[in-house]
Amino acid sequence: MQNIFSEAAVSISELKKNPSRILAEAAGAPVALLEQDRVMAYLVPATLYEQILERLDDFELASLAKARAAEKSIQVSLEDL
Repeated sequence: MQNIFSEAAVSISELKKNPSRILAEAAGAPVALLEQDRVMAYLVPATLYEQILERLDDFELASLAKARAAEKSIQVSLEDL
């Protein structure tokens, strides 16, 4: 059985019938979209999606900074720049 990582789940055909009702009932929480009892996607509010993208970007930047901090430094004078 597949895990569902949201409290609400609806079929794609149910979403097509009344998307406004589904969004209103979700009240900002993620909704699993099912097709033949399998999760095909998650419907999340735009603000949550934007926060997820920001966190992923922050994680990538932190990984890059950590890798660069471990590199050997090279001394350069201001005149050489």
